[in-house]
Amino acid sequence: MSIQWFPGHMTSARKKAAESMERIDVVIEVLDARLPEASSNPMIRELRLHRQRPCLKILNKADLADPAVTAQWLAYYNAQKGVTAVALSCKKPGDVAKVVGLCRPLAPHRNDRLKPLRMMIMGIPNVGKSTLMNALLKKRVAKVGDEPAVTKSQQAIDLSPTASLIDTPGMMWPKIEHDSDGYMLAASHAIGRNAVIDEAVANFLGGLLLARYPALVAARYKIDVAGLDGPALVEAVARRRGCLVKGGGLDIEKASLVLLQDYRDGALGRVSLETPTTRQAMMEAHAAEVAAKAAAKAAGEVDNAAPDEVPPAE
Repeated sequence: MSIQWFPGHMTSARKKAAESMERIDVVIEVLDARLPEASSNPMIRELRLHRQRPCLKILNKADLADPAVTAQWLAYYNAQKGVTAVALSCKKPGDVAKVVGLCRPLAPHRNDRLKPLRMMIMGIPNVGKSTLMNALLKKRVAKVGDEPAVTKSQQAIDLSPTASLIDTPGMMWPKIEHDSDGYMLAASHAIGRNAVIDEAVANFLGGLLLARYPALVAARYKIDVAGLDGPALVEAVARRRGCLVKGGGLDIEKASLVLLQDYRDGALGRVSLETPTTRQAMMEAHAAEVAAKAAAKAAGEVDNAAPDEVPPAE
């Protein structure tokens, strides 16, 4: 099942962001530290590279992610030109206090009252942009919610006489290329529930957690995870947590939500859904699949060609 979610207001949000990009100096892209690349909108990269804007990548929710994996992602991003990456929690004032200082070296020519530093916060829905905005201002100016796409319009705020900030709505992109990205985004609640089937997402998440963090799963639900796959884990959670329907059958939908919420809240422990290595392997597999399909299509066109269209033998 392919997961896609691109509400109508995001088209206008992209257009407005493209217009604002011309007037800012640094893009602050907020990512989910548990799935940094899956939660990175390719449209944001396209917009900022078009305007040649440097980027501070904030791996938010770092307190929920596997610290060893987060260190790998920081090394990966900090090796990129025009990019500075930092892992933090937007809910921690001490972490947020570092943000403007990290942006200043990316635009050293904008550092006084005549030329204040102009920043723009961007990212996918429900990744923590509004929480960051409120923490930077030390007051609530942006609406925060547990559902994706709470913020639907831009707002500009002066942080100080030498720094200003634009907060943008969460933006998805029109087509999620990789199915696993869609599932990771859905598991992390970046996609509206109307676009997903919770059971399918929980099955995917369960399989991934069993492969990478079996001890955490076993400790959380006090079960033997040997031999389990994603669906079997959801069933085990249903039995363990007493998720039953009338008549005594397992309530798989309720158990799916239990697993998803435990992951989202960090109740399972600090986990990351992807690493630079798994990302590269996925991209290579995808490229090989695309090449194979192209080759098969080309072979089919030759096989189906009329006799006088068949290329002559060399």
